[in-house]
Amino acid sequence: MKLIALGLNHLTAPVNLREQVAFDAESAGVALQALAREPGVEEAMILSTCNRTELYVSVSAGAEDVPQAWLSRQHHLTAGKLDEFLYRHDEDEAVRHMFRVATGLDSMVLGEPQILGQVKDAYQQARDAQVLRAPMERLLQHTFAVAKRVRTDTRIGAHTVSVAFTAVRLAEQVFTDLRQACVLLIGAGDTVELAARHLVDKQVRRLIVANRTLENAQELATRYGGYAISLGDLPQHLAEADIVISSTAARQPVVTRTMVEKAVATRRRKPMFMVDIAVPRDIESSVGELDDVFLYGIDDLRQVIDDNRRSREAAAREADAIIDLQVERYMAWRRALSLRNPAVDLRQHAETYRDEVLEKARAMIARGKSPDEALAYLANTLTNKLLHHPSARLREAALSGDMDLLHAAGRLYGITEKPEVSED
Repeated sequence: MKLIALGLNHLTAPVNLREQVAFDAESAGVALQALAREPGVEEAMILSTCNRTELYVSVSAGAEDVPQAWLSRQHHLTAGKLDEFLYRHDEDEAVRHMFRVATGLDSMVLGEPQILGQVKDAYQQARDAQVLRAPMERLLQHTFAVAKRVRTDTRIGAHTVSVAFTAVRLAEQVFTDLRQACVLLIGAGDTVELAARHLVDKQVRRLIVANRTLENAQELATRYGGYAISLGDLPQHLAEADIVISSTAARQPVVTRTMVEKAVATRRRKPMFMVDIAVPRDIESSVGELDDVFLYGIDDLRQVIDDNRRSREAAAREADAIIDLQVERYMAWRRALSLRNPAVDLRQHAETYRDEVLEKARAMIARGKSPDEALAYLANTLTNKLLHHPSARLREAALSGDMDLLHAAGRLYGITEKPEVSED
């Protein structure tokens, strides 16, 4: 089997393409089973976040191109549309890529911790779909251990700037005093909760949380002193918001241009600052064309994030050194899977000889031979059969002076050299 990591991310593809190939939590399980049914696919895992969609698959020989073809078909894309945006890593490079992703080294925010939880979610989805076998199961467990070690042994997580924090920081640059701002958070996942935490730290004047499930919105709003509404109530409350930060798993925009136009009119042209960190996008892209609206998408945050990246680059180099070592350890284990265990072969040969000789000894007794004669035949014949090939090879080694083989045989059979006895 060959291990392949195939995907696209914030560095290789624009957001409009990333949102076309994204998988939500509901569709990922069905998609995994469909992928696992493809010819030659032995194992599969799908990692889909706001910044990346990746397939991790083990395939048999000749099936290396199956995952890419499946990804295009799955999202009804024309053949070749993804070619220039995709990256592919094979075998040890695929392992290295997974380790770097899980440790945050491949993230827009260098060292951000949220990606590890997303990898764990993807792992659980694959387990639930029953599309993992021992090699990838071992790889994922190894990945989690590597991520933990990198966090412990380096400062890659020190002063990490999350996407949520970056969105709040950007909002603070527009509204220098967030204590005078009303903020609308759309969604109730980890990213939105991180944003809520940062906003509370900034003592934001008012916090509104909107979510498809009102109970989830209420739970989050209660924790951070906010007010909860359902997505259906967005049009009535949008005009109250000076700042909108949105991150849902919706497949279609939850904030439309029409909704924002009405909100801006109600606000009497008072500016609105909007950050859409969802993929697929939550806010219609044409909203950015409106006067008095400042719309930032996930890719627009990159410059702000890059400014904070340099302080963690030394830690990233340390993390890569750890990863290089762990890649080799995992690959050594994986290579061992493809090797036949000589101990198994040796035992099988010995058992075959035993059964043959035992059958002949029983036949001797059946023909009237004495049990002692049959046992002697069994012992002598079995000994000769088991030792014939090793003895022949050792004679050849002695004649040719192959001391390595002679010493190895001694270790193999547990034979130690006896010291010579003096004749004095």
